[in-house]
Amino acid sequence: MSSDIKIPLAERIRPESLEDYVGQQHLVGKGSVLRNMIESGNLSSFILWGPPGVGKTTLAHIISKKLDRAFYTLSAVSSGVKEVREVIGKAKLNLFNTKTPILFIDEIHRFNKGQQDALLGAVEDGTIILIGATTENPSFEVNSPLLSRCQVFVLKELSADDLEKLLNNAIKKDPYLSSLKIEVKEKEALFRYSGGDARRLLNVLDIITNSTPDGEPIVITNELVKERLQENMALYDKNGEQHYDIISAFIKSLRGSDPNGAVYWLARMIKGGEDPLFIARRMVILAAEDIGLANPNALLLAQSTFAAVQQIGMPEGRIPLSECAIYLATSPKSNSAYMAIDTALGMVSEAGDLSVPLHLRNAPTKLMEELGYHQGYKYAHDFEGNFADLEFLPEEIKGTKIYDPSNNKSEQEIRRRLNLLWKKYNY
Repeated sequence: MSSDIKIPLAERIRPESLEDYVGQQHLVGKGSVLRNMIESGNLSSFILWGPPGVGKTTLAHIISKKLDRAFYTLSAVSSGVKEVREVIGKAKLNLFNTKTPILFIDEIHRFNKGQQDALLGAVEDGTIILIGATTENPSFEVNSPLLSRCQVFVLKELSADDLEKLLNNAIKKDPYLSSLKIEVKEKEALFRYSGGDARRLLNVLDIITNSTPDGEPIVITNELVKERLQENMALYDKNGEQHYDIISAFIKSLRGSDPNGAVYWLARMIKGGEDPLFIARRMVILAAEDIGLANPNALLLAQSTFAAVQQIGMPEGRIPLSECAIYLATSPKSNSAYMAIDTALGMVSEAGDLSVPLHLRNAPTKLMEELGYHQGYKYAHDFEGNFADLEFLPEEIKGTKIYDPSNNKSEQEIRRRLNLLWKKYNY
C-alpha cells in the first residue's frame, strides 16, 4: 500500500476546479450568481451556509486558486482576535497588489462578537475579502454589522445523483482505489449513512477498502456497509452521523407530546457534545411552529431557555433545556400560524403584488381623498364588539380563508389534553 493512503480519501480527491466540483449547481453552475462573480473576478465578501460535508471549504480553496489570490485560513475553533489581527496585518502589506487577498474562516459562527468586530474594518475598506463557512443560520450567529457587509450563499445537502458522481469519481480517479477490484452492487446503505455529506460518504468508502485484505475483490453491498461500520464505529464521524438523526428524534418526540422520549434524546445530544444553543434554537422554532397559538407562552419559555443557556453555559444549562423540553412536549399543539403564513406566502408568490384596496389606504392629501383613498373605511372601535364588517384582502383574492382557527384548542381542550398526558405518564 502506498503511504498516500494514510491521507483520508476526502483529502486525496478534493477537487481543484469548478469543473470537478460536485453539487451546488445553483451556485456554481453556468450563469449562476456565484459562478459569474468568480469568472468576472469581481469578488465581494460572502458567507457559505450549509450542512457539514457539502463543499464549503473546497469551494473557498477553488475560488482562491482560480483567481490566483493570496489565501489565508483560520478556524474559529482555534483562532481568536490576535490571529485575526495578524492576518489583517499581513493582508495590508499587499495593498499595492491589485488582487485583494482572501481570508477564509471555517465555522465562523463560533466567533464571538469581539472576534467578529475585529474583521469589520478590514472587510469594509477592502483590505481582505472574507469568505466565512458556517453550519448555523448566520442571521443568529453572525452579528448584524458584519452580516450586512457580506452576501449569504446557501449550500444544500448533496443529492443521490451528486453522491453517486462522487462515489464513481473516487473509485476511478483515486490512484489507490483505482488499483483495487471494486464492484458497487448496492449503494442504498452507503448513501443513507452519508446523509448528503460528501466527507462521510468518502470516510465510509475508506473504512471498507482499508479493512479488506490486500488482493481480495471488494463487492460493496448494503450488508457489507452495515457490518464494516459497526466494526469500525470509532473511525466514523459518529457525532456528525448521529447529529441529524437524533435532533430529528428529539423534535418528533416534542411534536408527538412524549416528554420521556424528548428528555432521552436531549440526554443523548448533551452526552454526545452537541452545541446546547443548537438544541435551544430548535426548541424556539418548534414552539412557534408546532405549539403556536395553542399555548403562546411556549415561545416565551423557549426564548428564555435560549438566553439562559447562553448566559450560564454547561453543564448547568442542561436543567433549563430539560425543563423547556418537558414543557413543550406536554403543551397542546397547533400549527395554524405556521400554515397561515406559508399559505399567504404561496398566494403572494402566485398572485404577485396585488393593489391595496382604496378604502385601506391613507389619504394625507386632498388629491388622494378625491381619488377615493380611505373612502368606505370603517373604524373598528366605532362598532359593537370592536368589529367592523369589512374586506381587508385585495379584490382579486377577497374572501379567501388563510388562517384556519380549527387547529387551535379551546381552554377546555387544553385541560383535557393535559389530563390525558398526566394519566399516560402517571403524574
